[in-house]
Amino acid sequence: MLLNPREYDPAHFDAETRRLLRATIDWFEQRGKAKLTEDYHNRVFYADFLEFAGKEGLFSTFLTPSANAGGNPDKRWDTARVAALSEILGFYGLNYWYPWQVTILGLGPVWQSGNAKARERAAAALDAGGVGAFGLSEKDHGADIYSSDMVLTRDGDGYRATGSKYYIGNGNCARTVSVFGRIDGVEGPDQYVFFYADSEHPDYHVVKNVVPSQMYVAEFRLEDYPVRAEDILHVGAEAFSAALNTVNIGKFNLCFGGIGMATHSLYEAITHAHNRVLYGKPVTDFPHVRREFVEAYARLTAMKLFSDRAVDYFRSANADDRRYLLFNPITKMKVTTEAQKVIGLVADVVAAKGFEADTYLAMSKNDIDGLPKLEGTVAVNLALIGKFMPSYLFAPQEYAPVPTRTDAADDEFLFRQGPARGLSKVRFHDWKTAYAEAAHIPNVALFTEQAGYLVKLLIEAAPDEAQQADLDFGLALTELFTLIVYGQLVLEQARITGLDDEVTDQIFAVLVQDFSAAAVDLNGKASSTEAQQAIALAALRKPVVDTARFENVWARVRELSGVYAMTP
Repeated sequence: MLLNPREYDPAHFDAETRRLLRATIDWFEQRGKAKLTEDYHNRVFYADFLEFAGKEGLFSTFLTPSANAGGNPDKRWDTARVAALSEILGFYGLNYWYPWQVTILGLGPVWQSGNAKARERAAAALDAGGVGAFGLSEKDHGADIYSSDMVLTRDGDGYRATGSKYYIGNGNCARTVSVFGRIDGVEGPDQYVFFYADSEHPDYHVVKNVVPSQMYVAEFRLEDYPVRAEDILHVGAEAFSAALNTVNIGKFNLCFGGIGMATHSLYEAITHAHNRVLYGKPVTDFPHVRREFVEAYARLTAMKLFSDRAVDYFRSANADDRRYLLFNPITKMKVTTEAQKVIGLVADVVAAKGFEADTYLAMSKNDIDGLPKLEGTVAVNLALIGKFMPSYLFAPQEYAPVPTRTDAADDEFLFRQGPARGLSKVRFHDWKTAYAEAAHIPNVALFTEQAGYLVKLLIEAAPDEAQQADLDFGLALTELFTLIVYGQLVLEQARITGLDDEVTDQIFAVLVQDFSAAAVDLNGKASSTEAQQAIALAALRKPVVDTARFENVWARVRELSGVYAMTP
C-alpha cells in the first residue's frame, strides 16, 4: 500500500501515465539524495525540475483536459493520476510538489472558462513547458476576495489592471497567471473578474520571493497591465464561484503531498532506528518506540485509505452527487494534520538524527506544517465540514455504489461545478452501513459506540443559537464529526482492498483515542452545557488491547527497515 520507488509500477494506469510516473521517480533517484538535500538547504530554485517536467510533457499531459488536448489521447484531467503524481512529488519534497500544485490552481479558472482563446493559450503554454500561478491572495487581505485591491479601469474596449498579489507560487515564472480583481466603479457581485496574465509581460513586475525557501512564492505587481477581451476568464458571480471551485480542485492534492512526505519519513526513520543499538539493544526493542512506530504506520495507512477512496467520489461526481464537497475539505484538513502527526512520531523516535542536514526527515519536519495552512486553514475547512453534518448524520439517501476509479477518463465535471453554494442540500449514503459491515472488528465496534454519542448530543443537547455562533465550540463539535466521516471512507477502502482486519483494528484503536481526546476538548469548551459535557464524557473509551494484533502490525513496520533508501 505504501509508495516504494524501488518497486513502483502502477499497472492500473495506461502506458503513457506509467511511463511519466516512472520517469519522475527515476529523475529524482538519478539526481540523488545529496543533490536533493544540498539544494534544499541552499535554497536553490527548482529550475532543473521544471526543465525536466517541460521536456517530458509531464504537466501538459496530466493537466490538459481532453477538450483542449488537440486529439492527443494521453492528455486528460484524470484525478487518479493527478493524485499519484502528487504523492510522488511529496515523497521527494514539498518544494517539488509545490510548483505542480500552484500550476493546478492557476489552470482552474482557465479550464472553467468559456473563453476558447484563453484555453488554447493555456494549453499551448503547457505544451511549451510552462507552469501556472493563481493570483488570488493579497498582502493586506489574504484570500478575502471581497476586498481585492487589484483594480481594473476601463481603457477603450478593454481594461488596465493595477495592483499587487502576494503568496503567489510560480509567480516569478508562470506563463499562465489567473488573476482575481475587481472593476472600478462597479458595485456588488458584478465587480469581480478573473483575467489571464503572463509573468513575461513588461507591465508584470516580480517584487520578491516572500519566503526563505527553494520555492518562489512571489509578490508581484501589475502596473497599467492591459487586459483585453480575450484575457477575461470570468466576470461577476461566476468569477467568485471560479475562485472557490478552483480551491476545491486544488486543495485535494494537499493530502497526497502529505502522504508522500510521511511515507518517505517513515522509511528513513525505521531503517535508522532498527539498525541503531543503544544500551546493548536495538532502539526498536523499546516499547515506547514500537508504540510510536505502530501508531505512525496506522495513521499513515488510514491517510492512504481515506484519500484513495475520496478519489473515487471526486471522479464519479455530477450535479446530482456532490458528496466530494465534504470529503474534499477532510482530505485537506484531516489528512494533512495526520501527516504532521506521523512525521512528529517518527521524528520523536530518531531524535537528534532528524536534525542532520543529509536526512529527508530534516526537510519534512520543517515543511510539513505548511500543508494544513494552504488553501484555507484547518479552522476554515472545519467550518466548511460542519455545514454537511445534519444531512450526513440524519438524512441518508440511496446512491448506486461508487466503483474504484482508475480508468482513463477525463474528469470534466470538476470544471463545471456550478455556483459555490447549496452545501447544506448535499445528501449522502448511510454512513452506518460501512460501520455495520465491520462490526466484527473490536475497535470499529467501539468507535461506532462513540459515534452514537455525537448523534445523541445533537438530538438531546443540540447547540443553542449562541453556541451555533460560537466558532470555537463549533470547531470542537465538527472535529468529532470529521472522525466519523474519516472512519467511514477508511472502512470502505479497507473492504475494497482486502486489508487485513488486524490493521483495520489498529487504525481504529487510534481513532478511538482521537475521538476520546476530541470529546474531552468539547467538554472543556467555555460554552458547553452540563448536558453536553455529560454526553461528551460518556463517549470516552479505551481502545481494545490485543497484544498479538499489536505485535503482528509491528512486524509489518519492522519489515520496512531497509526496504527503501534514496539513491545517495
